[in-house]
Amino acid sequence: MTIQVDGWFTEEWPGEKSAISLKLVRKLHEEKSRFQRIEVFETETFGKLLTLDGLVMVTDRDNFIYHEMISHPALFTHKNPERVLIVGGGDCGTLREVLKHPGVKEVHMVEIDERVTRVAEMFYPDLTESNGDPRAQFFFEDGIRWVESAATGSYDVIIVDGSDPEGPAAVLFSEDFFRHCHRVLSPSGVMVGQSESPLFHLELIKHYHATARAVGFQDVASLHFQQCTYPSGWWTVTVATKDKAVSDFREQDAANRPFKTRYYTPAIHRAAMAQPAFVKEALK
Repeated sequence: MTIQVDGWFTEEWPGEKSAISLKLVRKLHEEKSRFQRIEVFETETFGKLLTLDGLVMVTDRDNFIYHEMISHPALFTHKNPERVLIVGGGDCGTLREVLKHPGVKEVHMVEIDERVTRVAEMFYPDLTESNGDPRAQFFFEDGIRWVESAATGSYDVIIVDGSDPEGPAAVLFSEDFFRHCHRVLSPSGVMVGQSESPLFHLELIKHYHATARAVGFQDVASLHFQQCTYPSGWWTVTVATKDKAVSDFREQDAANRPFKTRYYTPAIHRAAMAQPAFVKEALK
């Protein structure tokens, strides 16, 4: 639920009796696509704000944290990621981070709503700067159906950069979807998905771990980081591996990465896997 009063954008989190507010300068764009309402605002201190159906998706100020953490830990966990699938990710920030890895040969981005990508290209040139990379292919269709029909072993890494697990997006957290992801991954494949807040959505994180293990992933771990514009300001991505421990990542390669990051480092990667006591207890 969102409210715009006296120049403030407020996203309410009714279940937690809390909210976040950002002071607005003006609205830059609004449209209704086939799937959702897309709005872009200029804020006083967070730059441009992109919302979908009234929910915060991206701000200029803090999006780099999320995009780097959903991309680099998974790619540095795989021994040699060449073929990557991004399910969702319409703002293209995750695609940009994936394409920073020179060993990646092909990225398929499957986003159901093309208008999100086109609006991002209009207002977020930094996020979409790699859209012309010849390694990137765009498919504007249902990512769930794409995974169901993909060939066995066709991807090394799957990144599920989807929205909150409500409505149609709830299927992204289902056992059937996870089972198809496991099948579609190569023998050393890695899957990662956004998995919400430990403070607000601990049951969802428990479900994610249990489901990943149930379909055959060898190891599962959630990585924690700050994301002040998302519910509670504390967010996670969860990594699942087919043939190794999640903690066994290419730390030296990460240290010698041939590109710049603003948040991700090997030390951050390792520290993000530390589990608070209440999370560790819940995941026993």
